[in-house]
Amino acid sequence: MSKVLVTGGCGYVGSVLVPKLIDIGYDVTVVDTQWFGNFLPKHLSQLRVLKKSVNDIHGKDLQGISTVIHLANIANDPGVELNPTLSWEINTLHLNQLLFLCRKVGIEKFLNASSGSVYGVKSEERVTEDLQLEPISVYNKTKLVAESVSRSFSGEFQVYNIRPATVCGYSPRMRLDVVVNMFVWQAFQDKKIRVLGGDQIRPNIHIEDMVSTYVHFLEKDDIPPGDYNAGFENLRVAEIAELIAQKYGATIEFYPSNDPRSYRLDSTKLLKTGFLPQFGVNNAIDQIWQRLESGSLRDDERWHTVGMMKKLGL
Repeated sequence: MSKVLVTGGCGYVGSVLVPKLIDIGYDVTVVDTQWFGNFLPKHLSQLRVLKKSVNDIHGKDLQGISTVIHLANIANDPGVELNPTLSWEINTLHLNQLLFLCRKVGIEKFLNASSGSVYGVKSEERVTEDLQLEPISVYNKTKLVAESVSRSFSGEFQVYNIRPATVCGYSPRMRLDVVVNMFVWQAFQDKKIRVLGGDQIRPNIHIEDMVSTYVHFLEKDDIPPGDYNAGFENLRVAEIAELIAQKYGATIEFYPSNDPRSYRLDSTKLLKTGFLPQFGVNNAIDQIWQRLESGSLRDDERWHTVGMMKKLGL
């Protein structure tokens, strides 16, 4: 049985990815501080969960591991701005330490979760991997440096920098502070969606397709190492609000925004490796709404990154 280590495996994406890996036959070790809890399956022989930071990983934790999927990070601009020093440490320094350990024990493949936001503000219709990276926020910059650090180990093992769009959809460790999820929650709670700006274009990827992307790189051995975009729907923020409002009868209120981020992602390079997306923003909207309506999803302080980080004193 192949062994995989997932850092940040208790997070929003990890809580969907880890059960998927176990279902298809992998032995999984998760390293996570569990700031936002642990919603992974319990008492599975194929799952080992270590409650600690990435910088506390030791060589013995990596023994027998063939692939590392590195999800652990301080996520999104507001979370990073809350404590930039901590964010630089976690998003870059701890990654560097992990990569040295991976080289020492001889792993075969390293999948680094970067971000499509490393491109900054782009006007091009096709934002492909060969365009210049122009990060404009601290979060974007930490991801850019993390990519460079990961890439420097490409002679030691296969390195893939995955640049996801904004992820949407349901997870056991939910997030209600990313645009699609947040707008659905606002529509359900208040029958009103609050949009800052609205003309900004943001790429999106359903969480199930995000998980399938990592599995795709894990299982296929003929994909050249390198940088890969992962996002399939480029929508104006106002368009996302309008989709939800039309489906579920909410009103939209627009407010000024000082957020200039606007970019598309072109994922042709990923698609050419044989990956086929199966879900979209509409699926995410309906999925979250149905869970809210049934009561299986309720608001929780752990679903809000900045608020929870403040409560933890980070």
